[in-house]
Amino acid sequence: MKVKFTIHDPCNLVRKGFGDPIAEDLRYVVKAVVGEENVIEMAPNKSNNFCCGGGGGALQAGFPEARRDYGKIKLEQIKDTGASYCITVCHNCHSQMHDISEFYEAGYHSVHLWTLIALSMGILSENEREYLGPDLKEVDVFEPKE
Repeated sequence: MKVKFTIHDPCNLVRKGFGDPIAEDLRYVVKAVVGEENVIEMAPNKSNNFCCGGGGGALQAGFPEARRDYGKIKLEQIKDTGASYCITVCHNCHSQMHDISEFYEAGYHSVHLWTLIALSMGILSENEREYLGPDLKEVDVFEPKE
């Protein structure tokens, strides 16, 4: 079985920013890195995707219960895909989706796109693998030449 990924479209970049064209660019890169056959789209997606609940200062606001409750919409959206990984390009989104997965024991991993790019190139170092699951932790481990 191959590892399956879903893509989160962040509010500031996609919904409030550049819209579907940048969402398509994001998908182009993701599919080049993980393979088109390994991507499961959320519904809705792109400009119509749901907010994760972690932006706008919510991660730092000191109200984790409210943030996690709001994040249930995104949590269910991710779980509905059945993907093992939710790819993010935003630090706030990554942290929020990591937190709600752990808090609600959802079982998916939140991973930055740059982590997957570095992994696919064989240059992801050992200390950058914290958010990878056991299925990807040992893939292309970078070994510096002496």
